[in-house]
Formats: sequence, C-alpha cells, structure tokens
Amino acid sequence: MAQKQLTTYKNPLIEQRADPWVYKHTDGYYYFTGSVPKYDRIEVRRAKTIHGLADAEPVTVWKKYESGPMSANIWAPEIHFCDGKWYIYFAAGRADQIFDIRMYALENASENPLEGEWIEKGQVKTDWDSFSLDATQFEHKGERYYVWAQHDPKIGGNTNLYIAKMENPWTLSTKQVMISKPDLPWEVIGFKVNEGAAVLKRNGKIFISYSASKTDHNYCMGLLSADEDSNLLDPTSWTKSPTPVFETNEETSQYGPGHNSFTVSENGEDVLIYHARSYKEIKGDPLWDPNRHARAKVFTWNEDGTPNFGIPGPDTN
Repeated sequence: MAQKQLTTYKNPLIEQRADPWVYKHTDGYYYFTGSVPKYDRIEVRRAKTIHGLADAEPVTVWKKYESGPMSANIWAPEIHFCDGKWYIYFAAGRADQIFDIRMYALENASENPLEGEWIEKGQVKTDWDSFSLDATQFEHKGERYYVWAQHDPKIGGNTNLYIAKMENPWTLSTKQVMISKPDLPWEVIGFKVNEGAAVLKRNGKIFISYSASKTDHNYCMGLLSADEDSNLLDPTSWTKSPTPVFETNEETSQYGPGHNSFTVSENGEDVLIYHARSYKEIKGDPLWDPNRHARAKVFTWNEDGTPNFGIPGPDTN
C-alpha cells in the first residue's frame, strides 16, 4: 500500500514572527499571532488555510502602554476560544524594568476577534510574584488547566514549567505544581530554561511540548507526557523525554527551532507550528535578532503513540 503523501508548506510561513501560535476555530478560519520584532503590540490575522496566513492582513488588537505594567517586551501572545469568548494570553515587562515580566489576559466577546473590543482582564496571578511568561491553557475532562513558565526565587536558574486548574479563563483555582525544571544537559545551555509550552492530546496521553536553553542555535524542543486518566496536578504523572524531540539541523540550515504550537491541516493532518532561524551566527543578544521566522510542518506518530516531529525542513521560499 502506497504511503500517503504529506502536505508540505512553503517556509518560512511568516517572516519575523517568533513564538508563533495558530488556532483553528469552528468558523473554518485559522487564527495566527506571535511576537513582533519590536515587542510593542499584539497582532492577529486569519485565513481559511495555513498557507493563506502568509498573505493575510495583520490587525493590531492591542498596544503596549508608555509606562507601568505592560509597557515593554510584549511577548508570545496566544489566542484561545473558550466559554463563548476569545482570550489572548501574553507576557509583558515595564518600560523601567523591561525584564520584570508577568502574564496577562485579554478578552473579546465578538464573533470575529479581529473586530470588537479587547478588554484587559489583568495579570494572571500565581503563587508568587516573579518572572513568568508563555502561558497556554487547555481543557480536559471538564476542567480547564493553565500551563506556564516561571522563575522560582528559591530555585537557581531561569524558568520551570508549572500547571494549575483555572476558575475562569484569567484566574487560577489551585496551587501551582512544577512539572518540569531544566536539569538535562540540552536544557541548560546558555540559560537554564523550560518555556513555551503547548498541549497535544492523543492516544490516551496528554503531551506538553516545551522549549529549552538560550534562544540561539541551542534552543530546542522537549516533550512531557502523562496518561490522560492520571492526576495532571501530580508531578509524578509526568514523564520527560531524555533527549530533544526537535532541534537544530545543520544540513537543512535550520537553527534553534522551538516555541511551537499545534494545529490541524485542511486535510486533517497534525501540524507543528514553530519558529527557527536560517543562520547560526548572531550578532549581539539573540533575543533582539528579528529573524526567528514562523514555520509549519506536518508531523507523524510513532508506533508507541508518541509524536514524531522529524527534522526542521529547509527554507523553500
């Protein structure tokens, strides 16, 4: 039996959009957002196809303040639809302390989130007030969960991954639980980092992908998994892959792939959305290099029920 030909995408899909997030809604549209190079606003665009996102007109739905909270480093927005409304989760610093990063939520009751008013729901408060970012959320068995990266003042290093249940889309209802900290050699290059979580439910498992290490060519993706019937707030329910599941590939000239999201193609295929650079050497701090481009790749599944992301393919544009 001939193997079905997988959809391939022109990459980069969208240039200079790091931390890309694609959400396929029931209205038939794909919604896209991501970090813009100036880190000064949140844009959303939509299209009927993943390829169509490349030429879709971006709409600025929110801008940073001049001072105070949410006035610098507007990072990694994600758009979700739940309880009949749209929500955007993002992280932001302050103009006087640009790395004083915290997490925030916006709400929009419009049918089309490119229209209507985005209302600030405030900071998403966790158990302690410290550097926190890259929030995502998901529903499982009637409960909504929030997963994010945060610095624990009592733990050396940068950020760990945490999970908690949600009372509503901007409020946590339980204590946070650490489900991963950077402790493997590939997670601690440059910085000790676990961040950029994305959730995938399949084959009786809950998978959480995440990114690790500094945001240069060492950046890569790891994977956590838990049984769907386990207590997701129990750290022992989660197992970490001992090796990266998606990483730099010199042969295809793709460097530092990570901070991904998941969606489904028009044909029902599973699609990995991620950013990567097409060069290795970076002048200055990689955080300020704008060329982490959004990319798309269909992925498959291993016989043991785990996702197989393969390698990041070469640029085709």
